[in-house]
Amino acid sequence: MKPEKIILHIQNETGRVDKVIAELLEKYTRSQIQSWIKQGHILINNKQVKVNYKVNPGDCIVLEEPEEEPLKMESENIPLDIIFEDESVLVVNKPSGMVVHPSKGHVSGTLVNALLFHVNELSEGTAYIRPGIVHRIDKDTSGLLVIAKNNTAHQKLADQFHDHTIERQYTALVHGNVQHEEGTIDAPIGRMQNNRLKRTVAKEGKPAITHFTRIEEFQKFTLLKLRLETGRTHQIRVHMVYIGHPLLGDPMYGPFETVHKQGQFLHADTLGFLHPVTNEWMKFQAPLPDYFENKLRELAE
Repeated sequence: MKPEKIILHIQNETGRVDKVIAELLEKYTRSQIQSWIKQGHILINNKQVKVNYKVNPGDCIVLEEPEEEPLKMESENIPLDIIFEDESVLVVNKPSGMVVHPSKGHVSGTLVNALLFHVNELSEGTAYIRPGIVHRIDKDTSGLLVIAKNNTAHQKLADQFHDHTIERQYTALVHGNVQHEEGTIDAPIGRMQNNRLKRTVAKEGKPAITHFTRIEEFQKFTLLKLRLETGRTHQIRVHMVYIGHPLLGDPMYGPFETVHKQGQFLHADTLGFLHPVTNEWMKFQAPLPDYFENKLRELAE
């Protein structure tokens, strides 16, 4: 993929240039931006500046991403739990602990590596390291994903995600006793200012809506069914923290002493969409993984 060139015209923004760019372009971390400023990949009014430069109204910022050495995408004979497959789509049940696509920190063992071994053809995806990937779930979340085998199927599925017509339901085990039988969390989500890897509820964030239904109560935990109306990064995890009921085992947002080797107790159990070729409504379900079922039995004793 060709490196991106971005031009920003400063109007009302103020403050350090690295902070301003990080706020305007969420996909880049502040440390990335600082490094690129030092390397001359970011210019202000056609001049190289220091990281602590304070932007002014009328400034023109030009950011040119440096070319990165492409990650090698190797096919790997990793077992896949394939729920459905035809010539256009594939539905898989991803285990907790598996990353969806390669990145600098995870170049092997990902779902994409497994797909390249098991499937002859995949869509181009949204980036060269994401063939077939229409949507993602977190590494430590298990459950259903739909994979596109060609670009036409990919676009039609992506349109459904954009229009919020995809059905996505999750089962979650959270800390504490949720008082309401059902409810809706409507709270925008953005990056956390002091930790760009984490998200938080923020007024300037993107709209995020999660519906929940209480399924079962235990002494210190509650089992919930959750339905996503939007699909923000870490949406369920952030919304559960926001209402005071973090996911059990969440390594990033939950109590540290409850971190579980399998990650958070969150499973994408239901996925529904219109087939991109037949236009038939398709709905799939995946049972809870064994470690999740075992935990529920333990709590019920």
